[in-house]
Amino acid sequence: MSSFAYPVIGFSAYSGTGKTTLIEKVIANLTARSFVVSSIKHTHHHFDIDRPGKDSYRHREAGAREILLVSDQRWVLMHELHTSREPSIQEQVSHLSPCDLVVVEGFKNAEIPKIELWRAEHEPCVSQPCKANTDLNIQAIAIPGGHTAARQPVLHRDIQILDLDNHIEIADYIVKITGLAAKFPSSH
Repeated sequence: MSSFAYPVIGFSAYSGTGKTTLIEKVIANLTARSFVVSSIKHTHHHFDIDRPGKDSYRHREAGAREILLVSDQRWVLMHELHTSREPSIQEQVSHLSPCDLVVVEGFKNAEIPKIELWRAEHEPCVSQPCKANTDLNIQAIAIPGGHTAARQPVLHRDIQILDLDNHIEIADYIVKITGLAAKFPSSH
């Protein structure tokens, strides 16, 4: 039994490999199939969605622990960690509204099912060993051309090879391994 409230899939890759572009296409494909998809993106330490001088910024600076920004288009909850640790991936997922799938980008060490992205023309990919060789949470590796690619990564274990240029194949794989196919056998 998973320790997550919802099925989770992560993407693991070096910067510049095309993670965000692929994730964008996969999310669009899955939502077009009527799946409710949420995402969690890890970002740099000092990001801020607020601006100095704005009321919400002033509330935060005054010491408010949480600030809920609301408009007729969206809402966002900012929670200041102060001296608290960064929440675990399980804690982060528990904050999300009910959904069919959570897509995770940027938590390379998280113990969640993942797909690694690899490109033969990307220097970090070829100069470093595949993460799939040591991270057993990586379920598949996506490379341009998939099985038919001229240059393949060096893998020391048998995992699924997907075509990085085929986001539909990757979305289908996610539906299969996360159990979404069984949850929605005829509606998607």
